[in-house]
Amino acid sequence: MAVTLRLLRLGKKSNPSYRVVVIDKRKKRNGTYVEIVGFYNPVSNPPVFTLDQKRVDYWLEKGALISEGLEKLLKNKKTTKTKKD
Repeated sequence: MAVTLRLLRLGKKSNPSYRVVVIDKRKKRNGTYVEIVGFYNPVSNPPVFTLDQKRVDYWLEKGALISEGLEKLLKNKKTTKTKKD
């Protein structure tokens, strides 16, 4: 099964929030996911971006790919808080 790390959109029309999920590449954006590994809220000031780095590293070792949108967020990590544990 080919998996990718992707953003899953939640929230209302003008108030989005996102989960960072591990999902099968062939599924839709908001389809069934394998695991939640983080959260992103662009509406709050400053934007909140949490990520379980241990689980992300695990999935990357297994061959998971990172989506374009998530890759842009990871490059701009100045608002990032990582979950330790």
